[in-house]
Amino acid sequence: MALLRSAARTPLGNALCKRLLGGVVVDRGFGAGAGAGVGTAEQMNLIRQLRERTSAPIKEVKSALVDCQWDIEAAQKELRKRGQVVASKKSSRTAAEGLLALAQSEGRAAVIELNCETDFVARNEIFQYLALALAKQALLVENPSDKVSGIYHMGPEHLEGLKLKLEHPKISGETTVQNAITEVAAIMGENVKFRRGYAMCASSHGVLSTYLHTSPQPGLGRIAGILSLEVEDENSQLDALQRVGSELAMHIVASKPLFLTKELVTPGALESEREILKSQAETSGKSQMAVDKMVEGRLRKYMEEVVLMEQKFVVNDSINVKTLIGNLSKEVGSSVKIGNFFRMEVGEGIQRNEASSVPEPVAQAV
Repeated sequence: MALLRSAARTPLGNALCKRLLGGVVVDRGFGAGAGAGVGTAEQMNLIRQLRERTSAPIKEVKSALVDCQWDIEAAQKELRKRGQVVASKKSSRTAAEGLLALAQSEGRAAVIELNCETDFVARNEIFQYLALALAKQALLVENPSDKVSGIYHMGPEHLEGLKLKLEHPKISGETTVQNAITEVAAIMGENVKFRRGYAMCASSHGVLSTYLHTSPQPGLGRIAGILSLEVEDENSQLDALQRVGSELAMHIVASKPLFLTKELVTPGALESEREILKSQAETSGKSQMAVDKMVEGRLRKYMEEVVLMEQKFVVNDSINVKTLIGNLSKEVGSSVKIGNFFRMEVGEGIQRNEASSVPEPVAQAV
């Protein structure tokens, strides 16, 4: 902008500025008296200021300023109105990219998923700022459901009407969560939406551990693993629990467990896997007895793949998670158990559940 202002002082430079700014720079404003009392340099300065405030395209900035007689405050309000209309039109478009944002306090953690249409927007600082602000807000939401002890789901209805105080140069002030999302959608030019959130509380005798994978900055990532470790003796070494908990949170992200123990594998999941394995085994042409043995052997392998306590520990695959927890119990001198866990990934199941109001499933202990 400084170069354009300097160039506009000569006839040739003014002509060039007119071409670059689509007719913004003229000797007598924008014609028909619009901005006639505002000089060329001031017009360009107002365009620069409004661009810095809103990140809106230069054509939209120019149009809003002209319509508002170069009143920058009025033009900023006009851009917000236009942005809300644009955001509303884009709201039906699929948004499968985005980020997870994590906020944590003593004994409690919340993770939310904020979606957009492209990875380019997910890398934008305004989008990332909003995601972190929503996670902090989610941390304050009381448990809306008693269905799952220790873990609870938060849908858009739990957050959208809440007040949010923003302190970013491009989005600031007190507003509602929904209005903040709409404003960011308008700035980004994409569909932006809060999809879901989950929170977990630790017991009084335990710790919460978290891990974020593919993290562009602290508190953000594309995959999250969270778990709680509980110990019987409140005087046990919490340092050891925190060390192993951090490793297990990473393990959950890497190994994708679906259930905590074999006993918690749902009958439906077990029967479905049994049918698949039986169908595969029958193609071998072996006897029914041999087929049954093959199915049972493969079911044991299935349990090792999807049950957290049966999985090989990613940090040391010579032991499984059950053995790891047993060793930890000996180290701290008290019985330790995994209370709850869940794993969450950006965009998982988004096509299947796009039109459904049913909460998207996450891998978790229940």
